[in-house]
Amino acid sequence: MSLPERPITILIAALGGEGGGVMADWLIDAAAQCGFPSQSTSIPGVAQRTGATTYYLEIFPATQAQLGGKSPVFSLTPSPGNVDIMVASELIEAGRAMQNGYVSPERTTLVASTHRIYATVEKMQMADGRFDSERVIEAGKQLAKLALLFDMRKLAQDSGTVINAVLFGAMAGSGVLPLTREACEQAIRGGGRGAEASLRGFAAGCEIAAGTRSTPQPPAPPKQATEIDEIMRLGVERLTDYQSAAYANLFLQRMEFFQGKDKKLSAETARHLALWMAYEDIIRVADLKTRASRFERVRKEVGAKDGEPVVVIDFLKPGVEELASLLPPFLGRPLTQWAEKNGKLDAYNVGMHLKTSGVFGYLLVRSLAWLKPWRPHSYRYGEEQKLIEHWLTRVRDAAARSVPLALEVAECARLIKGYGDTHRRGKANFLAILDALVDNPAVSDPAAQAKAIHKAREAALADPEGKALGGALGKPVTWLKPVRG
Repeated sequence: MSLPERPITILIAALGGEGGGVMADWLIDAAAQCGFPSQSTSIPGVAQRTGATTYYLEIFPATQAQLGGKSPVFSLTPSPGNVDIMVASELIEAGRAMQNGYVSPERTTLVASTHRIYATVEKMQMADGRFDSERVIEAGKQLAKLALLFDMRKLAQDSGTVINAVLFGAMAGSGVLPLTREACEQAIRGGGRGAEASLRGFAAGCEIAAGTRSTPQPPAPPKQATEIDEIMRLGVERLTDYQSAAYANLFLQRMEFFQGKDKKLSAETARHLALWMAYEDIIRVADLKTRASRFERVRKEVGAKDGEPVVVIDFLKPGVEELASLLPPFLGRPLTQWAEKNGKLDAYNVGMHLKTSGVFGYLLVRSLAWLKPWRPHSYRYGEEQKLIEHWLTRVRDAAARSVPLALEVAECARLIKGYGDTHRRGKANFLAILDALVDNPAVSDPAAQAKAIHKAREAALADPEGKALGGALGKPVTWLKPVRG
């Protein structure tokens, strides 16, 4: 019989902790069981920054007996247009592979999970910086010879295993691998610990790829909150959880003005108000980090079995600003002013590695969460409430002139988010826009004023440093500008 002209080439892109190296070992082991020569190499990466760790394998689909003493020559690295199977453990990693030319319609089977782990550059954006997942999925369908795309992380979680088992199963079920299912399963068994769970995940991925099992459907997206009643309900739930029922009632009182007003304006104002009132502070962070639901989620994500220990280490870096935010106003204000004047807001930040899965670390972080009743008496709380009232007053004043203008003023609340440096920059941009375009507009026409606010806000969201906004306003943006009454 004639020998194959070339080996089967496989490129795997996996994030840390997803077992990419184990999957490469399974492939090599299964190839050995089938009597096929193979080779694997790996290139470490920094996942979601310079890319995932990649594993490149070549399997020559002919036994040693068929080769008659000959040995194939393997390549150490993949080349664009010459990859038979492209495997990506996360959707944007699949997009990265397509961008680099490793997926071709003449040759490549694309096996990728459709779940997202947001990249650093996506989370850094002031606005919604998430990349459109549908674009990647559509590109995969167009660029690949065969695209196997579904949420493999959920399938792995349902099977009690790690995503590499499902990816391996999808490869085996695609029919492109020259390996038998029995050889693949035996390779998994040879891995020892966790083999049974991995076999369940392998079988699920294999059956979906082979068409003998339906693709798991994602849960139906929640109905978009287009009505003010739904947003108000969610706002009350959020703020009751964040602080108290009394705090949620304050939210309702602030929204009384908008009852019977334009529905879109009411909905957007309510949404931004609820998010702003639940601002991030050290008390909130500590509360979320020590909830039982968080530890349950972590155990599920790492595939821990009942009784298996899971160590959770949290990294905190509190400093002068965090301390001042918890103090009463008569102490917090002068401390903050001193730190701002001397450039010490971030000078004394103390890096802490706390084992919150242990008794000491948990109690230390939880003790901060127990300060929730103190929050209304803290310096940060008073400052945030003044700024919220400042914004709401401007929205109400604008609504009396023009609903589109009021909407643009309401949307400026998108600039206020996060903590530390991010919060200070957003606050400075927010106040600069309100001062230049809301309190002292260059034009009197509401439509022109709304357009100017929209342009300035988008500039601020695109460039948190404030340079683009400074250009739009015609003057530099100053951080930590005081609130005017």
